[in-house]
Amino acid sequence: MLAALIVAADQLTKAWIVADFPYGQGEVITDFFNIVHVHNYGAAFSFLSDAGGWQRWFFTTLSSIVSVIIIVWMTRLSRQRWLEGLALALILGGALGNLYDRAFLGYVVDFLDFHWSGMHFPAFNVADIGITVGAFLLILDTFVSDQDSKS
Repeated sequence: MLAALIVAADQLTKAWIVADFPYGQGEVITDFFNIVHVHNYGAAFSFLSDAGGWQRWFFTTLSSIVSVIIIVWMTRLSRQRWLEGLALALILGGALGNLYDRAFLGYVVDFLDFHWSGMHFPAFNVADIGITVGAFLLILDTFVSDQDSKS
């Protein structure tokens, strides 16, 4: 259910950006944050974005495989592993949100632009937040689970 909520929030916010901001245009929100409509043809931090097009299908296939693995992993979790399940649901929602863009648009719509002293962090989206928070929680879970097993 959480994964579906992440996908829905991701796709709704991307639809808003596409509808209200022409490509490349944005709006200053604060002195360190902008909303901007950009396309990412690669992976995280625009990795391989200028690789000529093959990367679209590579990352689409990779995201599909990883999503299936996460679904299988989640179905095998016990209820006591709730933090791990939460982390996986966030990662799955983010992966599916970006997978949809990549498969149907050929790129991922990004729009959250943080910057400091003229240096911009790569723009990202709600799906990326789900993936990042999920990855953090998955790492945290390994420490929490390790502590529980020592007790």
